[in-house]
Amino acid sequence: MKFFHTADWHLGKIVQGVHMTDDQRFVLEQLIEAARQERPDAIVIAGDLYDRAVPPTDAVRLLDDVLSEIVLGLGIPVIAVAGNHDSPNRLHFGSGFMGQRGYHISGLLENGAEPVVLSDGFGEVHFHCVPFADPSIVRGVYEAPEVTGHDAAMGCVLDEMQGRFDERARHVFVGHAFVTPGAEPEENTSTSERPLSVGGAEYVDASRFSLFHYTALGHLHRAHSVGSETVRYSGSPLKYSISEETHRKGFLAVELDGDGRVQVEHRPLKPRRDMRTVEGTLAELLEMAPSEDYVFVRLLDRAPVLYPMERIRTVFPNALHVERTMPIHRESASGSRGSLSEMDDLTMFRAFHEEVEGSAPDEETEALFREMLDELLGAERESEKEAVRK
Repeated sequence: MKFFHTADWHLGKIVQGVHMTDDQRFVLEQLIEAARQERPDAIVIAGDLYDRAVPPTDAVRLLDDVLSEIVLGLGIPVIAVAGNHDSPNRLHFGSGFMGQRGYHISGLLENGAEPVVLSDGFGEVHFHCVPFADPSIVRGVYEAPEVTGHDAAMGCVLDEMQGRFDERARHVFVGHAFVTPGAEPEENTSTSERPLSVGGAEYVDASRFSLFHYTALGHLHRAHSVGSETVRYSGSPLKYSISEETHRKGFLAVELDGDGRVQVEHRPLKPRRDMRTVEGTLAELLEMAPSEDYVFVRLLDRAPVLYPMERIRTVFPNALHVERTMPIHRESASGSRGSLSEMDDLTMFRAFHEEVEGSAPDEETEALFREMLDELLGAERESEKEAVRK
């Protein structure tokens, strides 16, 4: 059986004030064309179809167009779950009768939900759909007051599911979660990924999915496997922040043989406009080749620059952001330039000292800076406490 694994469409996404709907339509038309050419048995969407709970009209219309073309036009089933950005109730509406036409959407978590069953020449493949669910939802649905974090919540869901497994079938999990090896904390792959929990309880152990022949995940925007080649994120189809600049965007083509062995191939999607960083002085930027890409500009000018965005947009009309960058002295330990917004206080002080003095601060100077910084932060904390008391 062959199916496409995609996720994190975020329809209705706005980046730096720019609506991405036309860009999203551009790449999703490529997905539709790939489905038309390859005729997969299904297309799996592992959550975050929309970017927010109440999406704009254009986003709803785009999803309707895409699903209509795939399900009704091509006759290919779509299997989807709600992500943390979606409204579970909105997506779940009509799931009963739409499933009969080939659109299988799981918006609300349900205890004992039956899998979506598809068949090929080797027998049945069961797609087990688990929409994003906060531990508080799992506690209520499964009457499990002991569940606290996301890993325990997923364990509760899978334990119940495993008890109903048909051993003759091949099994695919479709879900939306932050999965890591051993449920160890990891950084998000993008600044546009919303944290699922506060305090380190959002991670799910990848080993929990060993009972499935393939696990189709959504939430993290970079395509990668987790602990096993069969536990995978497809990534988002587009770059949604400059933190995703180096990501290879696309979808996964997954093939299951009769014994459940898996072959996975990443298929790239070409964006209408790339999203990337350009760096240089204003004079250097104005000499660059014009481009329609979405660019984030790092200005290296030391002197003040008046109206930089207006001038930069004569070359890069879709420039999204301009920031000043502090050059770090060439003989610094890092040997690189850094954005002020990416530096902590001590790193910024070191960069400033190197730029002004031409050398790194000595231990005594650093100690003095740390002492002054601690006093300042302490004063701020006391001020906050006093404001709370009032």
